[in-house]
Amino acid sequence: MIDAQALMRVRKAVESNIGERVKLKANRGRKKSLVKEGVIQEVYPCIFTVRVNIDDRSIQTLSFTYFDILTSNVEVVICKNNERI
Repeated sequence: MIDAQALMRVRKAVESNIGERVKLKANRGRKKSLVKEGVIQEVYPCIFTVRVNIDDRSIQTLSFTYFDILTSNVEVVICKNNERI
């Protein structure tokens, strides 16, 4: 069971890394996964957003919940020190 303290720890870890480059691996179900590299852009009470460059001209904003990290549906690794949130 996941408690409120665990969610707060994950939120604080993400919040302390705003503006940092991260590697994301998101499980999208049925053997599908998304692997991207981007920058943590914003932190909200229930979600956080990551800005990802698709190519030279287009940018995509992805959003994830803190619960996704706790349930291992999303893995977030800080690029500068290879630390996993």
